[in-house]
Amino acid sequence: MSFTFLKELPSPKEIKTEYPLSAAMQQKKAQRDQMIADVLTGKDNRFLVIIGPCSADSEGPVIEYVNRLAPIQEKVKDRLILIPRIYTNKPRTTGSGYKGIATQPDPEKAPDMLAGLIAVRKLHLRAIEETGLTPADEMLYPENWGYVEDLLSYVAIGARSVEDQHHRLTTSGFDVASGMKNPTSGDFSVMLNSVYAAQHPHHFVYRGYEVETSGNPLTHVVLRGATSKHGNNVQNYHYEDIVRLNEMYKKMDLKNPAAVIDANHSNSNKQFKEQIRIVKEVLHNRSISPMIRKMVKGVMIESYLEEGCQKIGEHVYGKSITDPCLGWKDSEALIYTIADMVK
Repeated sequence: MSFTFLKELPSPKEIKTEYPLSAAMQQKKAQRDQMIADVLTGKDNRFLVIIGPCSADSEGPVIEYVNRLAPIQEKVKDRLILIPRIYTNKPRTTGSGYKGIATQPDPEKAPDMLAGLIAVRKLHLRAIEETGLTPADEMLYPENWGYVEDLLSYVAIGARSVEDQHHRLTTSGFDVASGMKNPTSGDFSVMLNSVYAAQHPHHFVYRGYEVETSGNPLTHVVLRGATSKHGNNVQNYHYEDIVRLNEMYKKMDLKNPAAVIDANHSNSNKQFKEQIRIVKEVLHNRSISPMIRKMVKGVMIESYLEEGCQKIGEHVYGKSITDPCLGWKDSEALIYTIADMVK
Protein backbone atom coordinates (compact mmCIF):
# COMPACT_ATOMS: atom_id res chain seq x y z
CA MET A 1 0.00 0.00 0.00
CA SER A 2 1.07 3.57 -0.64
CA PHE A 3 -0.26 4.60 2.78
CA THR A 4 1.20 3.37 6.04
CA PHE A 5 -1.34 3.90 8.81
CA LEU A 6 0.76 4.73 11.86
CA LYS A 7 -1.90 5.28 14.54
CA GLU A 8 -5.48 6.35 14.98
CA LEU A 9 -5.86 9.86 16.37
CA PRO A 10 -8.38 10.95 19.01
CA SER A 11 -11.60 12.47 17.73
CA PRO A 12 -12.21 16.22 18.01
CA LYS A 13 -14.72 15.49 20.77
CA GLU A 14 -12.12 13.59 22.78
CA ILE A 15 -9.50 16.32 22.42
CA LYS A 16 -11.99 19.08 23.30
CA THR A 17 -13.16 17.15 26.35
CA GLU A 18 -9.59 16.81 27.59
CA TYR A 19 -8.73 20.45 26.83
CA PRO A 20 -11.97 22.44 27.26
CA LEU A 21 -12.62 26.14 26.82
CA SER A 22 -14.01 27.71 30.00
CA ALA A 23 -17.61 28.91 30.11
CA ALA A 24 -16.46 32.50 30.59
CA MET A 25 -14.29 32.35 27.47
CA GLN A 26 -17.04 30.63 25.49
CA GLN A 27 -19.14 33.71 26.17
CA LYS A 28 -16.23 35.99 25.29
CA LYS A 29 -15.72 34.17 22.00
CA ALA A 30 -19.41 34.53 21.14
CA GLN A 31 -19.14 38.26 21.76
CA ARG A 32 -16.02 38.60 19.62
CA ASP A 33 -17.50 36.48 16.83
CA GLN A 34 -20.52 38.76 16.73
CA MET A 35 -18.40 41.92 16.69
CA ILE A 36 -16.38 40.62 13.74
CA ALA A 37 -19.55 39.53 11.95
CA ASP A 38 -21.01 43.00 12.48
CA VAL A 39 -17.95 44.56 10.84
CA LEU A 40 -18.26 42.29 7.81
CA THR A 41 -22.00 42.92 7.45
CA GLY A 42 -21.64 46.69 7.81
CA LYS A 43 -23.32 47.02 11.20
CA ASP A 44 -20.08 48.03 12.94
CA ASN A 45 -17.66 50.63 11.54
CA ARG A 46 -14.61 49.33 13.35
CA PHE A 47 -11.63 47.97 11.40
CA LEU A 48 -10.18 44.46 11.65
CA VAL A 49 -6.45 44.01 12.25
CA ILE A 50 -5.34 40.38 11.95
CA ILE A 51 -1.79 40.48 13.22
CA GLY A 52 0.84 38.06 14.42
CA PRO A 53 3.66 35.72 13.40
CA CYS A 54 3.89 34.08 10.01
CA SER A 55 3.86 30.76 11.89
CA ALA A 56 3.08 30.14 15.55
CA ASP A 57 6.17 28.00 16.02
CA SER A 58 6.58 28.10 19.82
CA GLU A 59 4.09 28.59 22.63
CA GLY A 60 6.15 30.90 24.84
CA PRO A 61 6.87 33.79 22.47
CA VAL A 62 3.45 33.53 20.80
CA ILE A 63 1.70 33.85 24.16
CA GLU A 64 3.94 36.78 25.11
CA TYR A 65 3.07 38.43 21.80
CA VAL A 66 -0.68 38.05 22.35
CA ASN A 67 -0.33 39.33 25.91
CA ARG A 68 1.31 42.46 24.50
CA LEU A 69 -1.60 42.91 22.10
CA ALA A 70 -4.25 42.75 24.83
CA PRO A 71 -3.67 46.15 26.48
CA ILE A 72 -3.41 47.79 23.05
CA GLN A 73 -6.78 46.31 22.13
CA GLU A 74 -8.27 48.00 25.18
CA LYS A 75 -6.86 51.35 24.10
CA VAL A 76 -8.10 51.13 20.51
CA LYS A 77 -11.32 49.19 21.13
CA ASP A 78 -13.55 51.96 19.79
CA ARG A 79 -11.87 51.85 16.37
CA LEU A 80 -10.14 48.51 15.90
CA ILE A 81 -10.75 44.82 16.58
CA LEU A 82 -7.40 43.07 16.97
CA ILE A 83 -7.39 39.39 16.01
CA PRO A 84 -4.18 37.56 16.96
CA ARG A 85 -2.77 35.64 14.05
CA ILE A 86 -1.94 32.23 15.53
CA TYR A 87 -1.25 30.15 12.43
CA THR A 88 -0.49 26.56 13.42
CA ASN A 89 -0.11 25.10 9.92
CA LYS A 90 2.38 26.25 7.31
CA PRO A 91 1.59 25.60 3.64
CA ARG A 92 4.63 24.64 1.58
CA THR A 93 4.89 25.28 -2.14
CA THR A 94 6.81 22.06 -2.80
CA GLY A 95 5.51 20.07 0.19
CA SER A 96 8.87 20.03 1.95
CA GLY A 97 10.03 22.01 4.98
CA TYR A 98 8.55 22.95 8.35
CA LYS A 99 4.77 22.51 8.22
CA GLY A 100 3.83 24.18 11.48
CA ILE A 101 3.30 23.33 15.12
CA ALA A 102 0.33 21.12 14.21
CA THR A 103 2.75 18.77 12.45
CA GLN A 104 5.98 19.43 14.36
CA PRO A 105 5.48 20.77 17.89
CA ASP A 106 9.28 20.91 17.98
CA PRO A 107 10.58 22.09 14.59
CA GLU A 108 13.87 20.30 15.23
CA LYS A 109 12.24 16.92 15.78
CA ALA A 110 10.25 14.48 13.68
CA PRO A 111 6.56 15.07 12.98
CA ASP A 112 4.13 13.98 15.72
CA MET A 113 0.51 14.55 14.75
CA LEU A 114 -1.05 13.68 18.11
CA ALA A 115 1.34 15.95 19.99
CA GLY A 116 0.67 18.56 17.31
CA LEU A 117 -3.09 18.49 17.76
CA ILE A 118 -2.66 18.87 21.50
CA ALA A 119 -0.09 21.66 21.07
CA VAL A 120 -2.46 23.57 18.77
CA ARG A 121 -5.35 23.20 21.18
CA LYS A 122 -3.30 24.25 24.20
CA LEU A 123 -1.77 27.23 22.38
CA HIS A 124 -5.10 28.66 21.29
CA LEU A 125 -6.66 27.96 24.69
CA ARG A 126 -3.88 29.68 26.58
CA ALA A 127 -4.00 32.74 24.33
CA ILE A 128 -7.75 33.08 24.85
CA GLU A 129 -7.77 32.39 28.58
CA GLU A 130 -4.90 34.79 29.32
CA THR A 131 -6.00 37.68 27.10
CA GLY A 132 -9.61 37.26 26.01
CA LEU A 133 -8.45 37.73 22.40
CA THR A 134 -9.87 34.95 20.25
CA PRO A 135 -7.52 34.15 17.37
CA ALA A 136 -7.28 33.55 13.64
CA ASP A 137 -5.76 30.47 12.05
CA GLU A 138 -5.38 29.11 8.53
CA MET A 139 -7.46 26.03 7.78
CA LEU A 140 -4.90 24.13 5.77
CA TYR A 141 -6.43 20.74 6.59
CA PRO A 142 -10.26 20.98 6.62
CA GLU A 143 -10.67 17.71 8.49
CA ASN A 144 -8.98 19.33 11.51
CA TRP A 145 -11.71 21.97 11.90
CA GLY A 146 -13.42 20.07 14.70
CA TYR A 147 -10.37 20.34 16.92
CA VAL A 148 -10.49 24.16 16.97
CA GLU A 149 -14.01 25.14 15.93
CA ASP A 150 -14.83 26.44 19.42
CA LEU A 151 -11.65 28.54 19.61
CA LEU A 152 -11.26 30.51 16.38
CA SER A 153 -12.95 33.79 15.51
CA TYR A 154 -11.42 34.01 12.04
CA VAL A 155 -10.38 31.40 9.49
CA ALA A 156 -8.19 31.96 6.43
CA ILE A 157 -8.21 29.72 3.37
CA GLY A 158 -4.83 30.09 1.73
CA ALA A 159 -3.80 30.86 -1.83
CA ARG A 160 -2.94 27.22 -2.58
CA SER A 161 -6.16 25.88 -1.03
CA VAL A 162 -8.75 28.31 -2.35
CA GLU A 163 -9.38 26.38 -5.59
CA ASP A 164 -9.90 23.10 -3.73
CA GLN A 165 -13.50 21.87 -3.51
CA HIS A 166 -13.01 20.26 -0.10
CA HIS A 167 -11.90 23.58 1.40
CA ARG A 168 -14.76 25.46 -0.23
CA LEU A 169 -17.44 23.03 0.91
CA THR A 170 -16.04 22.73 4.43
CA THR A 171 -15.95 26.51 4.79
CA SER A 172 -19.66 26.54 3.95
CA GLY A 173 -20.18 24.89 7.34
CA PHE A 174 -18.12 27.37 9.37
CA ASP A 175 -20.02 29.82 11.57
CA VAL A 176 -17.24 32.43 11.81
CA ALA A 177 -15.62 34.97 9.50
CA SER A 178 -13.72 33.16 6.75
CA GLY A 179 -11.33 34.83 4.33
CA MET A 180 -10.67 33.33 0.89
CA LYS A 181 -7.30 34.45 -0.42
CA ASN A 182 -6.75 35.04 -4.10
CA PRO A 183 -4.80 32.15 -5.65
CA THR A 184 -1.11 32.59 -6.35
CA SER A 185 -2.03 33.38 -9.96
CA GLY A 186 -3.98 36.40 -8.71
CA ASP A 187 -7.21 35.43 -10.51
CA PHE A 188 -10.07 37.30 -8.84
CA SER A 189 -12.64 35.05 -10.53
CA VAL A 190 -11.25 31.96 -8.81
CA MET A 191 -11.32 33.74 -5.46
CA LEU A 192 -14.89 34.99 -5.91
CA ASN A 193 -16.07 31.57 -7.10
CA SER A 194 -14.67 30.22 -3.86
CA VAL A 195 -16.62 32.80 -1.87
CA TYR A 196 -19.77 31.90 -3.81
CA ALA A 197 -19.31 28.20 -3.08
CA ALA A 198 -18.69 28.78 0.62
CA GLN A 199 -21.68 31.10 1.00
CA HIS A 200 -24.07 28.41 -0.26
CA PRO A 201 -25.30 25.14 1.32
CA HIS A 202 -23.78 21.80 0.30
CA HIS A 203 -24.18 18.06 0.74
CA PHE A 204 -20.96 16.01 0.90
CA VAL A 205 -18.79 13.56 2.85
CA TYR A 206 -16.83 14.94 5.82
CA ARG A 207 -14.73 12.90 8.29
CA GLY A 208 -16.62 9.71 7.49
CA TYR A 209 -20.08 11.27 7.66
CA GLU A 210 -22.62 12.35 5.10
CA VAL A 211 -23.24 16.01 5.98
CA GLU A 212 -25.17 19.09 4.93
CA THR A 213 -24.09 22.67 5.49
CA SER A 214 -26.11 25.86 5.58
CA GLY A 215 -23.61 28.18 3.87
CA ASN A 216 -21.38 30.81 5.45
CA PRO A 217 -22.49 34.40 4.74
CA LEU A 218 -19.35 35.73 6.45
CA THR A 219 -17.08 34.38 3.72
CA HIS A 220 -15.15 37.21 2.03
CA VAL A 221 -11.96 37.84 0.04
CA VAL A 222 -8.38 38.39 1.10
CA LEU A 223 -6.04 40.11 -1.37
CA ARG A 224 -2.46 38.88 -0.91
CA GLY A 225 -0.85 39.75 -4.22
CA ALA A 226 0.09 37.30 -6.96
CA THR A 227 2.96 35.74 -8.87
CA SER A 228 3.04 36.17 -12.64
CA LYS A 229 3.93 33.43 -15.11
CA HIS A 230 7.38 34.99 -15.24
CA GLY A 231 7.84 34.60 -11.49
CA ASN A 232 7.39 38.29 -10.65
CA ASN A 233 5.27 39.43 -7.72
CA VAL A 234 2.22 41.50 -8.66
CA GLN A 235 0.46 43.68 -6.09
CA ASN A 236 -3.33 43.87 -5.78
CA TYR A 237 -3.99 46.27 -2.90
CA HIS A 238 -4.01 49.50 -4.95
CA TYR A 239 -7.01 51.78 -5.54
CA GLU A 240 -7.65 50.38 -9.02
CA ASP A 241 -7.58 46.80 -7.73
CA ILE A 242 -10.36 47.51 -5.25
CA VAL A 243 -12.42 49.26 -7.93
CA ARG A 244 -12.11 46.14 -10.12
CA LEU A 245 -12.96 43.89 -7.18
CA ASN A 246 -16.05 45.94 -6.40
CA GLU A 247 -17.30 45.61 -9.98
CA MET A 248 -16.72 41.85 -9.96
CA TYR A 249 -18.47 41.49 -6.60
CA LYS A 250 -21.55 43.21 -8.08
CA LYS A 251 -21.71 40.71 -10.94
CA MET A 252 -21.51 37.73 -8.56
CA ASP A 253 -24.47 38.76 -6.38
CA LEU A 254 -22.66 37.72 -3.19
CA LYS A 255 -23.65 38.44 0.38
CA ASN A 256 -21.73 40.98 2.46
CA PRO A 257 -19.09 42.14 -0.05
CA ALA A 258 -15.88 42.63 1.92
CA ALA A 259 -12.13 42.48 1.52
CA VAL A 260 -9.19 42.15 3.86
CA ILE A 261 -5.79 43.26 2.55
CA ASP A 262 -2.84 41.00 3.29
CA ALA A 263 0.07 43.44 3.54
CA ASN A 264 2.78 40.81 3.21
CA HIS A 265 3.38 37.90 0.81
CA SER A 266 3.31 38.94 -2.85
CA ASN A 267 1.88 42.36 -1.99
CA SER A 268 5.12 43.27 -0.20
CA ASN A 269 7.36 41.08 -2.35
CA LYS A 270 8.13 39.54 1.07
CA GLN A 271 9.91 42.76 2.04
CA PHE A 272 8.40 42.80 5.51
CA LYS A 273 9.06 46.48 6.25
CA GLU A 274 6.90 47.39 3.25
CA GLN A 275 3.86 46.29 5.22
CA ILE A 276 3.88 49.64 7.02
CA ARG A 277 3.68 51.62 3.77
CA ILE A 278 1.12 49.26 2.25
CA VAL A 279 -1.24 49.51 5.22
CA LYS A 280 -0.99 53.31 5.13
CA GLU A 281 -1.81 53.36 1.41
CA VAL A 282 -4.84 51.10 1.97
CA LEU A 283 -6.10 53.37 4.74
CA HIS A 284 -5.51 56.48 2.64
CA ASN A 285 -7.57 54.98 -0.17
CA ARG A 286 -10.36 54.23 2.31
CA SER A 287 -10.28 57.86 3.41
CA ILE A 288 -10.84 59.23 -0.10
CA SER A 289 -13.27 56.67 -1.49
CA PRO A 290 -16.59 55.77 0.20
CA MET A 291 -16.71 52.62 -1.93
CA ILE A 292 -13.29 51.44 -0.74
CA ARG A 293 -14.13 52.37 2.84
CA LYS A 294 -17.21 50.18 2.59
CA MET A 295 -15.37 47.31 0.88
CA VAL A 296 -12.09 47.08 2.80
CA LYS A 297 -12.87 45.83 6.30
CA GLY A 298 -9.39 45.04 7.56
CA VAL A 299 -5.74 44.20 7.06
CA MET A 300 -3.46 41.24 7.74
CA ILE A 301 0.02 41.93 9.07
CA GLU A 302 2.86 39.51 9.76
CA SER A 303 4.51 40.56 13.00
CA TYR A 304 6.44 39.02 15.89
CA LEU A 305 8.54 40.05 18.87
CA GLU A 306 11.75 40.34 16.83
CA GLU A 307 11.88 41.57 13.25
CA GLY A 308 13.04 39.51 10.30
CA CYS A 309 13.44 35.75 10.34
CA GLN A 310 15.91 33.08 11.33
CA LYS A 311 16.82 29.54 10.38
CA ILE A 312 15.49 26.65 12.41
CA GLY A 313 17.95 25.95 15.20
CA GLU A 314 19.18 29.50 15.72
CA HIS A 315 16.91 29.87 18.78
CA VAL A 316 16.32 33.62 18.75
CA TYR A 317 13.29 34.06 21.03
CA GLY A 318 10.27 35.54 19.26
CA LYS A 319 11.80 35.59 15.78
CA SER A 320 10.08 33.92 12.84
CA ILE A 321 11.44 30.64 11.48
CA THR A 322 9.41 31.04 8.30
CA ASP A 323 8.67 34.34 6.50
CA PRO A 324 10.20 37.56 7.89
CA CYS A 325 7.94 39.66 10.12
CA LEU A 326 7.78 43.18 11.52
CA GLY A 327 9.24 43.51 15.00
CA TRP A 328 7.21 44.53 18.03
CA LYS A 329 8.20 48.21 18.09
CA ASP A 330 7.10 48.78 14.49
CA SER A 331 3.99 46.66 14.99
CA GLU A 332 2.81 48.58 18.03
CA ALA A 333 3.36 51.90 16.29
CA LEU A 334 1.52 50.67 13.20
CA ILE A 335 -1.54 49.61 15.20
CA TYR A 336 -1.82 53.09 16.70
CA THR A 337 -1.34 54.62 13.23
CA ILE A 338 -4.18 52.49 11.90
CA ALA A 339 -6.39 53.61 14.78
CA ASP A 340 -5.64 57.25 13.94
CA MET A 341 -6.25 56.79 10.21
CA VAL A 342 -9.63 55.06 10.50
CA LYS A 343 -11.21 58.03 12.32
